[in-house]
Amino acid sequence: MVSVLGNDKNELFYKYKQTGDVTIRNEIVLLYMDSVKNSALALRNIYAKGFDADDLINEGVIALIAAVDAFDTARGVKFETFASIKIKGAILDYIRKQDWVPRQVRRFGRELNNAYGELYHQFGRSPTNQELAEHMGLTKEQFAKRLSDTASANTLSFEELLYEDNFWDSGDNEVSAGLFLKEQKRVIAEAIAELKPKEQQVVSLYYYENLKLREIAEVLEVTESRVCQIHSKCMLLLKQKLEHYIKNLN
Repeated sequence: MVSVLGNDKNELFYKYKQTGDVTIRNEIVLLYMDSVKNSALALRNIYAKGFDADDLINEGVIALIAAVDAFDTARGVKFETFASIKIKGAILDYIRKQDWVPRQVRRFGRELNNAYGELYHQFGRSPTNQELAEHMGLTKEQFAKRLSDTASANTLSFEELLYEDNFWDSGDNEVSAGLFLKEQKRVIAEAIAELKPKEQQVVSLYYYENLKLREIAEVLEVTESRVCQIHSKCMLLLKQKLEHYIKNLN
């Protein structure tokens, strides 16, 4: 069915703000549904652990509707930017509230993050698995197993860091938030450049080709456990760089 309102998004927003017509709002929501699906897809390896993708999409839709209502067309920022933050933040908040990470995995994740940060500052580079294992008093085999087990938790931790500083909720304007997001992308790009070729390949296949960890393992012809280890280690570096950037902002 062709919209009688036309396809111009700015026109739709203008008409909705003028009339409050729910039909127009729903049409805007439909135009941006891909943002909801993409946000849920980005967390696929987390909700594969027991979440229903439909539940995550429902949370994203609720956030999208709220974003349409709250968006100010006069503030000089794209709605896509505003909505993506709201949608991803809502989905992450939903996942976090489910308390799905086993306590021992959560504890090891914190210890691992601290150990990685200490060694990174000490060496001026990403520590090797052997260096991390020795620092944490683990055998190479014990460390590899635990690193693999924390892959989903490390991904969630990194994603939460990306969205925890919500400029729209803190009172700053949308332009500042947009600039912050651009800086985030720059910091992450620089961090990815530090990764080894195979690590870069895993990140690329995960975030740009939207492959599951199992599918990445098939492409690289390694075990899924090995891919989890590589991905988990990559998340540690990206989080380290982003934490340092955010800390320097304050």
